Amino acid sequence: MNDAPLASRPFWKSRSAVGMLVFAAIAVFLLFSEHRAHFLGVLPYLLLLSCPLMHLFMHHHGHGHRHNQPESSEQLPKSGGNRD
Repeated sequence: MNDAPLASRPFWKSRSAVGMLVFAAIAVFLLFSEHRAHFLGVLPYLLLLSCPLMHLFMHHHGHGHRHNQPESSEQLPKSGGNRD
């Protein structure tokens, strides 16, 4: 038998959470089986919509901008050729 109090057990390990997950899986299956034509008809438009959304939300990543970089002569690129 489990001696741990009910308050210390996480919600996702309770009977009500398992029942809710089973109910949600059945609901998703029935909705998908009844509305498959509508769902599959919208997929090309969702793919096209994902391109501008990814551009908007991911635009600030990977452009090489470095903030809070200390400015020292060792880290700055040399211009004007190879000087000793």
